[in-house]
This record gives sequence, structure tokens and C-alpha cells, in this order.
Amino acid sequence: LDLTKERSIAELAREVGTLTDSLDLLINNAGVLVNGERFGELAAKTFTETFAINVVGPLLLVQALTPLLARGEMAKIVNLTSELGSLTETKSFYTPSYAISKAGINMVTRLLAAQLADAGISVISVNPGWVKTDMGGARAPVTPLDSVGGMLKLTEGLQRRDSGRFFDYSGAALAW
Repeated sequence: LDLTKERSIAELAREVGTLTDSLDLLINNAGVLVNGERFGELAAKTFTETFAINVVGPLLLVQALTPLLARGEMAKIVNLTSELGSLTETKSFYTPSYAISKAGINMVTRLLAAQLADAGISVISVNPGWVKTDMGGARAPVTPLDSVGGMLKLTEGLQRRDSGRFFDYSGAALAW
């Protein structure tokens, strides 16, 4: 799936529709982070590409899969984001294209929660933590097992009243 190509999204939705009549869970895990961004050296292309992958693609994917999600049993959409996308917690100029795009996916969560409420679809944003991965690096304090385990527990326990909220992988509410 190439989230920057609407045709790829449409093809995925068509293929998934041939395999199942409904979806109960969609995890939007797309994310790109460009290292080394510095104020005074920023480039529009970096922001455009990052926004396309981290924000627009997941939104269009949800749009394409909504008919299947609407037929799901307590359908849930989990948008993986970052605490770097929190306006409240931002205190420094760090990875601007990534941070701005994660604030964008947080807004997508709020918009979709409102739009899909009548269809019974819950939508949340989840910060997986700073995880020891290729992106997170060796200094990251959270193991993939702890992050994924926490997110699975959070997702399983979601209630309709949680739709439109922002959590970390442990289930703690985060500030927008």
C-alpha cells in the first residue's frame, strides 16, 4: 500500500472487500520522520511528503474502508501518533515536519470521531512511546513488546466514550 497514491488506497479497499464483509479494527501505523531538520534549512518538499504519508494517507484510507468498518462489530480506528504532536507539550523546535504532521493526525482523529460516531465507529490517537526501533533508536526506553502489549490492552478496553481521545500506550490520557 502506498498511502501517497489514491489509486493504491482504492485498490486495497477493493481487495479487502473481496476478503471480508466487515472490519473491526484499523490501525493507521504510517509514519515517516526526516532526521536533521534545522530551522533556517527547512524545505517545503519535506513537509509535503511527510504530511502526505502521516496525515492525508491515513485519512483517505479510513474514508475508503468506512463501509467495511461500519459493518464491523464495535469497530475501532487507532491512529498512531506521537507526543511530539501535542500542542500542549511542545516546548522546543524538534523534528518540525514530523511534529506538525502528528498534530495533523491528531486533528484527523477528532474529525473522524465526530464524523463516524453515528456509524458506531470509535477513533483514537495513540502515542506508542519512544520505542527501540529503527526510527526510535537504541536509546529509546520502551521495548516494542511493552509498547504493542500496552496498545493492544488499550484497544481491547476501548469504550464508545473514548472516541476522539489521545492516549499513550499505557492507556494514560494525553493533552492535545
